[in-house]
Amino acid sequence: MSQDLRKMFTDLDQSGEYIMKAGHEKRFLERLEKELPSAKRSVFPWVKIAAALVLLMGLGTYFLLNVQQNGTLNTRVVDSEKVLPVGSAISLGDLSPDLKKLENYYMANINMELSHLEISDRNKILIDSFMERMEELNNEYKVLNGELNEIGPNDQTISALIKNLQLRLQLLRKLKDKLIELKAQNSGSDNDNAMTSI
Repeated sequence: MSQDLRKMFTDLDQSGEYIMKAGHEKRFLERLEKELPSAKRSVFPWVKIAAALVLLMGLGTYFLLNVQQNGTLNTRVVDSEKVLPVGSAISLGDLSPDLKKLENYYMANINMELSHLEISDRNKILIDSFMERMEELNNEYKVLNGELNEIGPNDQTISALIKNLQLRLQLLRKLKDKLIELKAQNSGSDNDNAMTSI
């Protein structure tokens, strides 16, 4: 019974016929089903739907009770608990803690830039022209604050107030750059004068 397997396989390949036993496919599918059974459908598909509805109802109830308990959803912009004296004006910082931080940040930076200015006879004209523009922005800020008090807080007024603070800070930084540039030019011309006198 010893046969050469190589010869047997090459003969089988050349003939091109592969014969399977009768019922082979059926037996294969039965074994496959036994090893990997198909996913069975849920006995109660409506249970999933009911669970989803119960979850949604629970979330809705929680949301409604939370709103009724608090009265609002904490969407207030103005702190109504802060009592302002009659005739006093509100500012950007009075509207919310975030706006107060923003206003404090810009005002602190503006004051810091102003304190670092070195005024001399050579740069006085430049500083005066920048200070005139700063005064215009200050007056504009006061007008916007008046509008905030008359009309009440709105996105346009708040944005304009913030933009005004940004412009003032940018103006001061531009002035600082110009002063550094002027100082460099003056020191360069001083060096030239010193060289010519030698």
